[in-house]
Amino acid sequence: MLFKLPFDLRATRLCALGLGLGLGLGQGASALTGICPDGSMFIVKKESDIPCRAPKLVEPGEMPPIRPEYLPTPYTWQVYNEAQNPNNPYNLIDAAREVRALREANEARSQQANAPQGQAQAEPGAGTVKPLDLGVDEAELRDLYQVVELSQAATPATFKRETADGRGVFEVRLAHSRAFEARLDQAWRSRGGLPRGGALVFTALSKRPERFHANLTFVQDHLSFQPETSNARQLGILQGRLGELVADELVLGYVVLPEAIDLSRPMDVYWNDRRIEVLFGR
Repeated sequence: MLFKLPFDLRATRLCALGLGLGLGLGQGASALTGICPDGSMFIVKKESDIPCRAPKLVEPGEMPPIRPEYLPTPYTWQVYNEAQNPNNPYNLIDAAREVRALREANEARSQQANAPQGQAQAEPGAGTVKPLDLGVDEAELRDLYQVVELSQAATPATFKRETADGRGVFEVRLAHSRAFEARLDQAWRSRGGLPRGGALVFTALSKRPERFHANLTFVQDHLSFQPETSNARQLGILQGRLGELVADELVLGYVVLPEAIDLSRPMDVYWNDRRIEVLFGR
């Protein structure tokens, strides 16, 4: 036997609205909507017109489906998911506001970084930074490289681009170091300060001549952040360079994340067209 599926929640709302209009209610008039004990539904102009005893009065938008047992999932589960759905326009309002605020903050920092020196809004040290500017010597650079390498055992965060025969060609690795994060924050205090997010260290190693531009993107929930390579408050190179690399050339750098991205929660990290999921922790 074939059954016609009942109206879903939105269709029921539209039906209730259509019935309400069919009653010929004038502008500003109100209607009573509800459900009788036998499961039938009503829309009437006044209480005396209700066709049953002990009715349940509801708002038009709360009217359930006519035959909920035919729905593919329980109606109550549908209601719950509708409220939790991140694509629900009601929920998208706050998410969109947060994304706009983050984007505007990044744009403001970028404008300050590109402003001519001497202007009131100029941000000190936003363009480039050298290891010695941060008080990092050669021995500490080697230590940072080891930190990134050793951390992969506990917190894997490695991108690999391999040849057809399976031999590694290019690797990009990331790690979180509390010690370097504190050093970086202290060094930048006299240079305008850093965003209040966490800092990551990354390495890039080429096995043959390659081009590397640190195209990294960090995504958490509805937020995404792509550091600007021209702004050392977001991304800095401590060893090596961006651009054309020779074989076996090592690049060591850092990324400073915005406060809205939480290192203690999982995030997706993209390098060009590659993606990994990482939980760095704090």
